[in-house]
Amino acid sequence: MNRDSFSSLTLSTAMVQNLQVIGYETMTEIQAQAIPLALEGYDLLAQAKTGSGKTAAFAIALLEKLDVKNFDVQSLVLCPTRELADQVAKELRLLAKFKHNIKILTLCGGTAFGPQFGSLRHGSHIVVGTPGRILKHLKKESLALDSLKTLVFDEADRMLDMGFIEEIDAVLEYVPKKRQTLLFSATYTGEVLEISKRVQESPHSIKTTEVELPNKIEEVFYLCENKLETTLSLFAKYTPENVIVFTNTKSEADILAQELRRSNVDALALHGDLEQYERDDVLVQFINKSARVLVATDVAAQGLDIEELRMVLNYDLPHTYETYTHRIGRTGRAGKEGVALTLYTQDEEQKALEYKDEKRSFELLRSQDSLENFTMLAAYGSLVIEGGKKDKLRAGDILGALARDVGIDAKHIDKISIYDRQSYVAIAKEQLQQAYEGLRKTKIKAKRFSVWIL
Repeated sequence: MNRDSFSSLTLSTAMVQNLQVIGYETMTEIQAQAIPLALEGYDLLAQAKTGSGKTAAFAIALLEKLDVKNFDVQSLVLCPTRELADQVAKELRLLAKFKHNIKILTLCGGTAFGPQFGSLRHGSHIVVGTPGRILKHLKKESLALDSLKTLVFDEADRMLDMGFIEEIDAVLEYVPKKRQTLLFSATYTGEVLEISKRVQESPHSIKTTEVELPNKIEEVFYLCENKLETTLSLFAKYTPENVIVFTNTKSEADILAQELRRSNVDALALHGDLEQYERDDVLVQFINKSARVLVATDVAAQGLDIEELRMVLNYDLPHTYETYTHRIGRTGRAGKEGVALTLYTQDEEQKALEYKDEKRSFELLRSQDSLENFTMLAAYGSLVIEGGKKDKLRAGDILGALARDVGIDAKHIDKISIYDRQSYVAIAKEQLQQAYEGLRKTKIKAKRFSVWIL
């Protein structure tokens, strides 16, 4: 039997079959080491980076050990950001298809408390969330952890970096002393090792030998007089399919996004003053290619994982070298090449030169042809349908309604994103109005939903 095969583990036949159906063919290194120990009930201190398969490394064990007939919370997964919590919950639900009626609930800040309270009243087997919102539910007694069997810390180093230690300590007051604790972290910092000593009992330490390849990033610093004009010139030079532009303040993010739109660039701002629904709208439009530029602050961009991001542009010099590394690390992933550009003025030259090394070039931008006719517009627009997972909507239902009933050729329909109560559809701009008017008159799964253009 292949030792890297999931069938080599003591998993149920239904779980193994589901893994095969969803494309989990062989185990990654972290999965091969962690799953057997987690199934045996040991505490784990595991070093694993994003993309190593770490979610499945703990999720498979959690799901296998569930008592589905008991609707008390049996597993709690703590994550540093809502975006990571959503990713973890999504993968858990995919893996949970091997058995009916497994309830997985996400509890994060930035969303209404009431609906979460209502969902908890109906019970949940696994809760995934951020420390602050989990603690709020515990204090209001809408969440009970008396039956908890397994506690998971996902990306523990980031949680500690973001200052969640007080919330974590408070959550631990509500957790049974006798439990399994799985701690996953990209690095073994002193703080991570310290919290492991406090929350775990004789943990098995796992350090995989998988080497994360460095991102292939072209790094260029540009001295400029007018940052907006230089930004437009660089967009014209590189013509990126998508780009995140970083500013140091929320107000500057708003102003720059407005200036870019006036310059015929489809740009949206992302910062901490946005309500959660506004943040969702912005991110969906950027991810589904309805906006090519995202102007963001560092705090707002925490937890973002945009696939195949072509470029990062530092409109403002970052305050620290670590922030610079985090910013540019979003491009050039998974073996793809990326571009990281940084602007600085003459007043900022001394600070900019602190970044100079053999990898980074410092240049003056050569004069561009007139930008009078330059545009950087998105190929798609976004439709919002006031219905989602709670209405049992699937991507196929929406695609069928658009293609069959409205007459939109499938080649003009791109990403369909379905959330609990809303769905977003990326449609070629030339067909956007037709799709909007058609869906307003068309039923999806025998029900008519409100529709609007984002």
